Amino acid sequence: MPHSTSKCIFLAPAPRIVSDIFDENDLLRLRAVGDVVIHEAGPVTDAIFEDSAAKAEIIIGQIDLPESRLKRATSLRAVFNVEGNFLPNIDYAYCFRQGIRVLNISPVFAEPVAEAALGMAIDLARGITRSDRHFRQGTEQYGLAANTEAFSLFRQEVGFIGLGDLGRAILPLLRPFGCRVRAYDPWLPAEYIQTLGCEASSLDEVLHGSRLIFVVAGATSQNQGFLGAKQFSSMQRGAALVLVSRAAVVDFDAMLDFAAKGHIRFATDVFPEEPLPGSHRARHTDNAILCAHQAGAMETAIKWIGKLVVADAELIARGLPPILCKVAQPETITLFRSKPISKT
Repeated sequence: MPHSTSKCIFLAPAPRIVSDIFDENDLLRLRAVGDVVIHEAGPVTDAIFEDSAAKAEIIIGQIDLPESRLKRATSLRAVFNVEGNFLPNIDYAYCFRQGIRVLNISPVFAEPVAEAALGMAIDLARGITRSDRHFRQGTEQYGLAANTEAFSLFRQEVGFIGLGDLGRAILPLLRPFGCRVRAYDPWLPAEYIQTLGCEASSLDEVLHGSRLIFVVAGATSQNQGFLGAKQFSSMQRGAALVLVSRAAVVDFDAMLDFAAKGHIRFATDVFPEEPLPGSHRARHTDNAILCAHQAGAMETAIKWIGKLVVADAELIARGLPPILCKVAQPETITLFRSKPISKT
């Protein structure tokens, strides 16, 4: 592919803003890679694309890139989605044919989400926020009577559904508890799962054998709603489930049904609709901990977006492969069903 002699970088990060994800030093490093054109005033129209983005070697942002635009971007080498998803607004097949890398910054969210997931798991197991509610209502119980439904994470049977970046970030946090960990991920070979200290297991083995389950699988065309009534019924009575990936992987109503009748308890940071309607039944369902999609939304994580992008942009400019951002793979990219983020 022909490359321009003077590198151009087109930066249009909406719905994020430049100052949120790039500090002064990050922008200085980015400008050392090439001439940076920043666009934050509305959508990238065809006219704006032709004037500014078509000559770029690197595009930073989640703008629409159909084949008609990509064909005009004859110097393009990489596209960074700084929102964190692989969206269906890019002609990935064209990018693969032309050697254009498409990347996203989702790894920055793994640690903060993992931390929140562990907190949710401990709360589900020990009933901390439930006890707080009872105390405020004047219905608290003391000592052993308050722990009739509690269990400990130490030496517990734990399961993972999905074992990508987020699952791998949770695993080290569990090590002090000495858990037995089973993991189901059809995209990973058993040998790899075993290197992470987990037992490669079937979905049924994870559901039947785990007192605590982390659901960290991304939403794809193959798994939307695949955790439904049948799967929840096969879980141990009183088992706990932590959902911190995408709500689309569960039948949300079925999950609420099984929590309401006390078969399972769950914590979730994601919902079928966001913001969740005020009348939604989840707000009144027992055995549930609800967080407003906040697990990864830490200022420190958002600031790391710029650092990952700059570091990989520098590598690409030197003719080296990126190593920090997630790279779209031709075998799986068309399967993802993530939705764009919205600023509310």
